[in-house]
Amino acid sequence: MQLTRAEEQVMQILWEMEEGLVKDIRDRFEDPKPARNTVSTVVRILERKGFVCHKSYGNVHLYYPAVSKEEYSRSQLFGLLEGYFDNSFPAMASFFAREKDLTVADLEELLTETMEELSASKEKK
Repeated sequence: MQLTRAEEQVMQILWEMEEGLVKDIRDRFEDPKPARNTVSTVVRILERKGFVCHKSYGNVHLYYPAVSKEEYSRSQLFGLLEGYFDNSFPAMASFFAREKDLTVADLEELLTETMEELSASKEKK
């Protein structure tokens, strides 16, 4: 499921904070800050969508992410891959290489870093 820009801003803050009150979330926005009611509405929409949960302490709700940043990122990237690049990772990689005007040296460095990261993640398992 895709998030709106406002929903994604709130989620980025919640992922960073791990949990917080509407006031805490609002305080993390840059000036001009959105209205408290706006943040509250977005948080409740995120809760209905299943991205956020809360713990109640009387009338106070402490919100926390129900979906990790990694899960959401994975979903969005695979959606991008499927929807725009016909499920071809090489097509997506070459598109970004062209758009970012990467050199062969840049691509070789990227390949080396990717191989190191894959090796490290396999060792963790």
